[in-house]
Amino acid sequence: MDLILWRHADALDEDESGDDLKRALSSRGEKQAARVAAWLDRHLPEGTRILCSPALRCEQTVLPLGRKYKLREELAPDQDCSLLLEAAGWPDARQPTLVVGHQPGLGQAVARLLGLKHDSCPVRKGAVWWLRTRERDGHQQTVVVAVQSPDAL
Repeated sequence: MDLILWRHADALDEDESGDDLKRALSSRGEKQAARVAAWLDRHLPEGTRILCSPALRCEQTVLPLGRKYKLREELAPDQDCSLLLEAAGWPDARQPTLVVGHQPGLGQAVARLLGLKHDSCPVRKGAVWWLRTRERDGHQQTVVVAVQSPDAL
């Protein structure tokens, strides 16, 4: 299974209402989202399932990709990464899954799947981590296919 984790792009510090879910992307974030979306559009397999946090900044991050997506409450800020992995169907989903979400959940998922000694891994705003599960010598492994930062595009 391919699991692609995309952290929302740069967002404004605060919404007028104080509601964290309503925070929008900054102009820098809009540019980051467009660059990463163009890269993903060239590389994502057809039929990739796309799941997105209900936070406005995540939805604004995925919109430039121009593909259908589903909002999932399990991907909201401060949710445990177990909910993220369950929603994605890791490691048994038959189709690649792109998850648009937040720190620390994305970093916790990366750390868990790669067996890092820390419980979380830094994931930059707007960055993509592409992970794949495979079996080698009777053991399941997680490998890094790509890590892409919006600043490198």
